[in-house]
Amino acid sequence: MDLAVQLAQDGMDGDKGGPFGAVVVRAGEVISAAYNRVTGSDDPTAHAEVRALRMAAEMLGTFDLSDCEIYASSEPCPMCFGAIYWSRVQRVYFANTREDAARIGFDDSFIYDELAKEPLERSIPFIKVDSPDALKVFDRWQQKADKIEY
Repeated sequence: MDLAVQLAQDGMDGDKGGPFGAVVVRAGEVISAAYNRVTGSDDPTAHAEVRALRMAAEMLGTFDLSDCEIYASSEPCPMCFGAIYWSRVQRVYFANTREDAARIGFDDSFIYDELAKEPLERSIPFIKVDSPDALKVFDRWQQKADKIEY
């Protein structure tokens, strides 16, 4: 956790992004470590946890990080929460809470509220478009004999 917190400090001090750091560990060994680079890279997805997961997957050569844990300087936001579940890490450790983050201007409660709304009622409307071709792609995936499940 100390490394995740130090990374948060380093990224913030270097004007790379918000005060967040994350470390992926496997069997007690650090696999990857990252700080937030949203403003430093102009990438809204460059959160510390997402970056650390991407680096770990590349380093290990797999998208399945089920034998890893992640240490985050703050409770992961909804995007990072989703990425953590998709990566299948076995455990998440965090220091600051989402309430601590909200107190300094990183309030994600509106996203949690938005998820509960119907798609067209969200502040950014999500509009369903019928596409038979899109369903055909899903059907082909379902029938694909050599697909890699994830």
